[in-house]
Amino acid sequence: MVDTLKKDFPIADEWLSFEIHPETPPQGVLLSVRLPGIDWDEMYHNLRCSGSQFGITFGDVKVLSNSRKALEASEYARDQGKYGEFHEKVFHAYFAEMQDIGRVDVILELARSAGMDAEELKVALGEGRYTTRLEESLREGHLYNVSAVPTFIIDEKYTIVGAQPIEVFQEALQSVEKKGQGSRDKE
Repeated sequence: MVDTLKKDFPIADEWLSFEIHPETPPQGVLLSVRLPGIDWDEMYHNLRCSGSQFGITFGDVKVLSNSRKALEASEYARDQGKYGEFHEKVFHAYFAEMQDIGRVDVILELARSAGMDAEELKVALGEGRYTTRLEESLREGHLYNVSAVPTFIIDEKYTIVGAQPIEVFQEALQSVEKKGQGSRDKE
């Protein structure tokens, strides 16, 4: 969706790794246990409808994976110039294929498929090389009161949470453009 918006707006995007549920055990936990009271059928129906306009497929995810290692691997991917590609692969593996992205072997295979050195990534994960960076991203997310993903912060003024229709983003970006033009008019 961001790529679609970039066709009409001058967007410089920066993706931060943000762990929503750090309390999730290494083996994961059933979503119905972690988040009781949610109508999962309705939620996945809505996600499928929202995602279909962007070619995004959602399966019936039942387990909340511990995403910490996947997020650390994303930081490794960023350093390798492969963040976007790796992120897409992790997203697809979890939401479409229902793979456990908390498992290091799954993460390493996704890294290989993104053209990264899986053995070097395994070493980086074992050393905790990206733990500090992940913690910094977490602190930054808390400054913006991030409590769900995806959360989009536009011009440090507008916050859009969740899979929203593209029109919501277009309206926010148009507001930023109008305010920017207004301030230029006063100069």
